[in-house]
Amino acid sequence: MADLVTPMCVRVAATLGLADLADAWETADALASRTDTDASVLRVVLDQLVTVGLFESRDGRYRVTEAGRGLSTEVPPLGLDGWLGRAELAFVELAHTVRTGEAAYPVRYGQDFWADLAARPELRQGFDGWMNRRFATHAPQIARRFDWSRFSRVVDVGGGDGTLLTEILLANPGLHGHVVDLPATADAATRRFAEAGLGDRATATAGSFFDPLPAGADAYVLSDILHNWGDEGARAILAGCAEAAGPDGVVLVIEIMRSPPGPHTAFELSMAVFFGGRERTPAEVAALVPGLTLAATTKVADNRQLLEFHL
Repeated sequence: MADLVTPMCVRVAATLGLADLADAWETADALASRTDTDASVLRVVLDQLVTVGLFESRDGRYRVTEAGRGLSTEVPPLGLDGWLGRAELAFVELAHTVRTGEAAYPVRYGQDFWADLAARPELRQGFDGWMNRRFATHAPQIARRFDWSRFSRVVDVGGGDGTLLTEILLANPGLHGHVVDLPATADAATRRFAEAGLGDRATATAGSFFDPLPAGADAYVLSDILHNWGDEGARAILAGCAEAAGPDGVVLVIEIMRSPPGPHTAFELSMAVFFGGRERTPAEVAALVPGLTLAATTKVADNRQLLEFHL
């Protein structure tokens, strides 16, 4: 359980695209030629993947198994050159996070996760794409399982390319919405709204959720945002939403809620290692900003709850 051999063989296979290249039987030499790698070492990596059932071998040739198709470049970003593979290598610095409560990512890479994404556009593109694909599953559930028709205007803070807000607006024809996110992502949201025929009801603004937010909406949504931040950052984000909402607005927090011990401990450790963030219980979220009252809790998607806060 403690060795790193198999996990790194899996990561290297994903990085090289071996699952795609070995869809049919291929020799190690042929795969090495196509990936510009050392054939003798690659053969041992393939043999290790055979040992764990991700590849199979016959007469000196290799082919990916059904289980190994999860290493495809079209599935999760497991490769070491993608944002997730890069971030998960920071787990080698887990002891730092355990000792200090701080993110391990800057220890390994010299800057925090968000600065790294800003400096490497290919990482930002991959991260945004993965988040948007994940929300494509959750967004229809969230739009159906909560009464959004109570509101006339909603601001999705850090709302990405507008995937969630689009689903909410399509399900509620009387509702108007606004996304606030970084410039390239806000541009993508504007395009999504136009393609969905929502240009007259949805807008996007380039900005940070640490900046003053558009004021006066009925509801401010934070979906999968707070767990990326330690208490200081999460408090500032939540307080900014509360300030923009004013006495008559509400703040809606959508996240996986902490309920240890449970199936999400690996995810929670990732939040700590990548960002210095953490999962929280509803009471812990409420305690971040004095004056916020938890009015209701609704399960709105698989593994996600919506917390409704009033001032």
